[in-house]
Amino acid sequence: MDAFKGRSQTTKGIWMAKCAGMEPCTLVMDLEGTDGRERGEDDTAFEKQSSLFALAVSDIVLINMWCHDIGREQAANKPLLKTVFQVMMRLFSPRKTTLMFVIRDKTRVEPVLREDIQKIWDSVPKPEAHRETPLSEFFNVEVVALSSFEEKEDQFREQVANLRQRFHHSIAPGGLAGDRRGVVPASGFSFSAQQIWKVIKENKDLDLPAHKVMVATVRCEEIANEKYAAFTKNEDWCQLEETVKSEPVAGFGKKLSSILNTTLSEYDVEATYFDEGVRSSKRKQLEEKLLQLVQLAYQSMVGHIRSGTFDKFKEAFDKALNGGEAFSVAACSCTENHMALFDEKSADAIVELANWDSSKARDKLRRDIDAHVASVRAAKLLELTSSYEAKLNDALSAPVEAILDEANKETWPAIRKLLLRETESAVSGLSSALSGFNLDEQTKDKMLTSLKDHARGVVEGKAKEEAGRVLIRMKDRFSMLFSHDSDSMPRVWTGKEDIRAITKTARSASLKLLSVMAVIRLDDAGDNIENILSLALVDTKNNAADKSITTTDPLAASTWEQVPPSKTLITPFQCKSLWRQFKAETEYSVTQAISAQEANRRNNNWLPPPWAILALIVLGFNEFMTLLRNPLYLLLIFIGYLLVKALWVQLDISGEFQNGALPGLISLSTKFLPTIMNLLKKLAEEGANPATNAPQRNPATKSSKHGSRSDLSSIASSTVNSSENDTGYSSLSKDD
Repeated sequence: MDAFKGRSQTTKGIWMAKCAGMEPCTLVMDLEGTDGRERGEDDTAFEKQSSLFALAVSDIVLINMWCHDIGREQAANKPLLKTVFQVMMRLFSPRKTTLMFVIRDKTRVEPVLREDIQKIWDSVPKPEAHRETPLSEFFNVEVVALSSFEEKEDQFREQVANLRQRFHHSIAPGGLAGDRRGVVPASGFSFSAQQIWKVIKENKDLDLPAHKVMVATVRCEEIANEKYAAFTKNEDWCQLEETVKSEPVAGFGKKLSSILNTTLSEYDVEATYFDEGVRSSKRKQLEEKLLQLVQLAYQSMVGHIRSGTFDKFKEAFDKALNGGEAFSVAACSCTENHMALFDEKSADAIVELANWDSSKARDKLRRDIDAHVASVRAAKLLELTSSYEAKLNDALSAPVEAILDEANKETWPAIRKLLLRETESAVSGLSSALSGFNLDEQTKDKMLTSLKDHARGVVEGKAKEEAGRVLIRMKDRFSMLFSHDSDSMPRVWTGKEDIRAITKTARSASLKLLSVMAVIRLDDAGDNIENILSLALVDTKNNAADKSITTTDPLAASTWEQVPPSKTLITPFQCKSLWRQFKAETEYSVTQAISAQEANRRNNNWLPPPWAILALIVLGFNEFMTLLRNPLYLLLIFIGYLLVKALWVQLDISGEFQNGALPGLISLSTKFLPTIMNLLKKLAEEGANPATNAPQRNPATKSSKHGSRSDLSSIASSTVNSSENDTGYSSLSKDD
């Protein structure tokens, strides 16, 4: 035997052998088990015959029992003992035999076992001669209990050895062999056993089941097998089975029930004359086999119904949502309608003979519907929240960037006002949209809070982004204020502007921008960052006085006072570093402005110093009086002035000397002679014009001379104006 392969028959029939090492000589018979599956439940005649044979020829009969079978009907062999006791009293004379019940996995059940045996003996119909005969006249009942072999192997082996010891000298007085009445000599044992077996075999009370039952069993089973085979080849069934594999079949339950009823009716007609019990039993077996065969088709049909209903639900649900119906209303109505549709179609697929239900498929359909609703809800909610988040991005990003670009004391209040307005608008819209989803308050509040956090995150993200470009913004603001006047016109450095004041104003505005961008102020919490930066970076005189008192640098820290690190965009130390870099990069513009102003002053200031003018007046008084006495000198000086002015304009002497004295002289030397020749040529052309009237010769000549002077003056003045305009534009382009 191999316990891991399961239980099986180890003894077939009756085996006999001499017991080794046993005194006196003892024969042992091993009988086939009384409850073996190999013979089946209907072949019990041999079990009864062999049991009766053992009781008739043996002095001691050992009956193996599991302790848990005591008190049961079939497992304890009660029907078998009852039949054997009854036949034994009728066939054989009283002979006391020892019945030793060996109980495996012992428990305290000996009284129960003895009580059961006594009840069996009392219930057995007895012949008149033995009606009052007690059990002890026929049997000596012994009960031996053994421990579990698996749990207590050593104890089990010890108890078996003790039991074997009891069989030594079993025929001695007081031994296990009983009274040994009717003992047969060893030489006649074989013949006696043959006669006893013959009597037992001829007894019809042990020949069960009856003949008609056996015939009915065989024939009904044959009919059932024939009908089962015919059903498997039935065209309607084959077509129905093939179709239901790929698609649902309308009226599936009625069609299949009709085919099954037809098959069972044919069985009933052919088996109607056989034993009713056998006929009914075999019919039930046929019905179970047929239902087992068609169950797969039924499951396929229910699966088609479930999948088809689920597809229709998804289509109807999407249509309802696209039609503008509220989500929770659409989900509830579509779920109820399609669950009812599933129940209706499942009822059409029910097979009358089977006690099947579609509860598992229904539960799976409900789970699928709930999962689909949950997934669509999640997708819709995600789409909804994403839409409002995108609206917040559009409503906040550009305005916040524009507000931060202005950077004044109203920057963060304006941002807070904008954030509050847009957040309330988005939260109100989302709250209204969520009302159709039938969400619990906790989930709804969580989503609204998440939207508020997103809006705040957009502002903070944009602030961080702008803080990363703060140096560029500072330089742009400085350049705008420094290079443009109050009317936003490009500034021309004429020498009258206060560059120091303008520089201080531009730098203060840039510092204001830096203080605004230093931290996030969405909670309306006050701080003195602007004052700290102003004192540390701009007010150098006060700062120097403060340093003489204390050596602590307010910007030598990584955090601002009363500002959490999470709200800090630019640390104090970073502000100091940025300001240093800002001043270094804007210093060039200030230097250029100062240089342009100085150059403009030099270009526009051609008068000698006052002392030189006074010296000219005192020392040149006599010459001045001489000019007054002789006006011809004045005329010559005026003509000389016009010529010099014309040369000055034509040669652009001021422009040439802006590049330096030596380059200016070289350039003038190359242009001086061509310019003189050009002026003389123009004068010659003016003087070559002939007079038209002779009497008016002198006046005409005088007029011509006057005209030449006027033309020369006009040429000089136009050239001077042109030069001045060119100089102005040149200065403007340099400032730009």
